Amino acid sequence: MTTKKVERRIKIKYRIRKNVKGTAERPRLSVFRSNKQIYAQIINDLTGNTLVSASSLGMEAMPKKEQAAKVGELLGKKAVEAGISQVVFDRNGYLYHGRVKELADGARNGGLKF
Repeated sequence: MTTKKVERRIKIKYRIRKNVKGTAERPRLSVFRSNKQIYAQIINDLTGNTLVSASSLGMEAMPKKEQAAKVGELLGKKAVEAGISQVVFDRNGYLYHGRVKELADGARNGGLKF
């Protein structure tokens, strides 16, 4: 049973994904936000492979915005080690503020360019 809020996010998600595609040169950074955790992964859509991922599992002691920033920095560092410098940001239907914005800023601080 889905709510109107979830249905709205799914519509926005499909509208975004129509235009945002990850390639080998510029993969897609996808964000998933639950009530307690935040997850991010860098995906090559041509092959369907997840190249790098990070999550806030195990960081429950700090505030959620700080968790998101740390996950972004961790993902950025892992991506740079894997040879990825540029990505396309997929906010996955979430509004670009709060934890999603903190994750994006953290990824930029970690060395990624969008």
